[in-house]
Amino acid sequence: QVQLQACGGGSVQPGGFLTLSCEISGLDPYAMSWFRQAPGKEREGVACVSRSSTRSETYADSVKGRFTVSRDNAKNTMFLQMNSLKVEDTGVYYCAVGCTVVAGEIRAIGLNYWGKGTQVTVSS
Repeated sequence: QVQLQACGGGSVQPGGFLTLSCEISGLDPYAMSWFRQAPGKEREGVACVSRSSTRSETYADSVKGRFTVSRDNAKNTMFLQMNSLKVEDTGVYYCAVGCTVVAGEIRAIGLNYWGKGTQVTVSS
Protein backbone atom coordinates (compact mmCIF):
# COMPACT_ATOMS: atom_id res chain seq x y z
CA GLN A 1 0.00 0.00 0.00
CA VAL A 2 0.90 3.67 -0.13
CA GLN A 3 3.22 4.71 2.67
CA LEU A 4 4.69 8.08 3.54
CA GLN A 5 7.17 8.98 6.21
CA ALA A 6 8.31 12.46 7.21
CA CYS A 7 11.55 12.91 9.09
CA GLY A 8 14.21 15.47 9.88
CA GLY A 9 12.42 17.44 12.57
CA GLY A 10 14.15 18.80 15.62
CA SER A 11 14.68 21.80 17.87
CA VAL A 12 16.30 25.01 16.64
CA GLN A 13 16.59 28.63 17.72
CA PRO A 14 14.80 31.47 15.94
CA GLY A 15 16.66 32.39 12.78
CA GLY A 16 17.97 28.86 12.40
CA PHE A 17 17.43 26.38 9.61
CA LEU A 18 16.20 22.82 9.20
CA THR A 19 15.44 20.47 6.32
CA LEU A 20 12.64 17.91 6.35
CA SER A 21 12.22 14.97 4.02
CA CYS A 22 9.30 12.74 3.09
CA GLU A 23 9.78 9.39 1.41
CA ILE A 24 6.85 7.77 -0.37
CA SER A 25 6.41 4.19 -1.52
CA GLY A 26 3.64 2.47 -3.44
CA LEU A 27 2.79 5.52 -5.52
CA ASP A 28 4.44 8.05 -7.81
CA PRO A 29 2.17 11.11 -7.43
CA TYR A 30 2.03 14.09 -9.73
CA ALA A 31 1.98 16.43 -6.72
CA MET A 32 2.81 16.31 -3.03
CA SER A 33 2.33 18.75 -0.19
CA TRP A 34 3.51 19.75 3.27
CA PHE A 35 1.21 20.68 6.15
CA ARG A 36 1.83 21.64 9.75
CA GLN A 37 -0.21 21.79 12.93
CA ALA A 38 0.59 23.72 16.08
CA PRO A 39 -0.98 22.82 19.44
CA GLY A 40 -4.54 24.12 19.58
CA LYS A 41 -4.46 25.13 15.91
CA GLU A 42 -5.95 23.66 12.75
CA ARG A 43 -3.78 21.92 10.21
CA GLU A 44 -2.23 24.49 7.87
CA GLY A 45 -0.96 24.05 4.34
CA VAL A 46 2.70 24.98 3.95
CA ALA A 47 3.89 24.08 0.46
CA CYS A 48 3.14 22.02 -2.64
CA VAL A 49 5.35 20.70 -5.38
CA SER A 50 4.69 18.81 -8.59
CA ARG A 51 7.14 16.69 -10.56
CA SER A 52 10.36 18.58 -11.04
CA SER A 53 9.89 18.64 -14.80
CA THR A 54 6.75 20.77 -14.45
CA ARG A 55 8.47 23.45 -12.34
CA SER A 56 5.36 24.01 -10.22
CA GLU A 57 5.60 25.14 -6.58
CA THR A 58 3.13 26.78 -4.19
CA TYR A 59 3.79 28.29 -0.75
CA ALA A 60 1.76 29.66 2.11
CA ASP A 61 2.22 33.40 2.53
CA SER A 62 3.62 32.84 6.02
CA VAL A 63 6.61 30.87 4.71
CA LYS A 64 7.13 32.39 1.27
CA GLY A 65 10.70 33.50 0.81
CA ARG A 66 11.92 31.40 3.73
CA PHE A 67 10.98 27.82 2.81
CA THR A 68 11.86 25.89 -0.33
CA VAL A 69 10.10 22.70 -1.43
CA SER A 70 11.62 20.25 -3.88
CA ARG A 71 11.50 16.63 -5.03
CA ASP A 72 13.96 13.94 -5.95
CA ASN A 73 11.90 11.81 -8.30
CA ALA A 74 14.52 9.09 -8.57
CA LYS A 75 14.27 8.48 -4.83
CA ASN A 76 10.55 9.30 -4.45
CA THR A 77 11.41 11.88 -1.83
CA MET A 78 10.08 15.37 -1.15
CA PHE A 79 12.06 17.95 0.82
CA LEU A 80 11.25 21.11 2.72
CA GLN A 81 14.19 23.41 3.35
CA MET A 82 13.30 25.85 6.11
CA ASN A 83 15.38 28.96 6.71
CA SER A 84 15.03 31.97 9.01
CA LEU A 85 12.78 29.95 11.27
CA LYS A 86 10.37 31.73 13.60
CA VAL A 87 8.72 30.64 16.83
CA GLU A 88 5.40 30.51 15.00
CA ASP A 89 6.82 27.85 12.68
CA THR A 90 6.67 25.40 15.59
CA GLY A 91 4.41 22.42 15.03
CA VAL A 92 4.10 18.90 13.72
CA TYR A 93 4.86 18.77 10.01
CA TYR A 94 3.09 16.27 7.76
CA CYS A 95 3.50 15.25 4.14
CA ALA A 96 0.60 14.25 1.92
CA VAL A 97 -0.10 13.03 -1.59
CA GLY A 98 -1.65 15.63 -3.84
CA CYS A 99 -2.11 19.37 -3.74
CA THR A 100 -5.31 21.38 -3.51
CA VAL A 101 -5.01 25.15 -3.83
CA VAL A 102 -7.99 27.46 -3.36
CA ALA A 103 -7.58 31.21 -3.69
CA GLY A 104 -3.85 30.79 -3.35
CA GLU A 105 -4.09 28.77 -0.13
CA ILE A 106 -3.12 25.13 0.25
CA ARG A 107 -5.97 23.04 1.63
CA ALA A 108 -6.29 19.45 2.83
CA ILE A 109 -9.55 18.78 0.99
CA GLY A 110 -9.29 15.78 -1.29
CA LEU A 111 -5.98 14.55 0.12
CA ASN A 112 -6.32 10.93 1.21
CA TYR A 113 -2.79 9.79 1.96
CA TRP A 114 -0.82 11.19 4.88
CA GLY A 115 2.40 10.34 6.59
CA LYS A 116 3.10 10.46 10.29
CA GLY A 117 4.30 13.88 11.34
CA THR A 118 7.69 15.05 12.51
CA GLN A 119 8.04 17.63 15.27
CA VAL A 120 9.67 20.99 14.60
CA THR A 121 10.29 23.21 17.61
CA VAL A 122 11.62 26.75 17.30
CA SER A 123 12.46 28.37 20.63
CA SER A 124 15.13 30.43 22.36
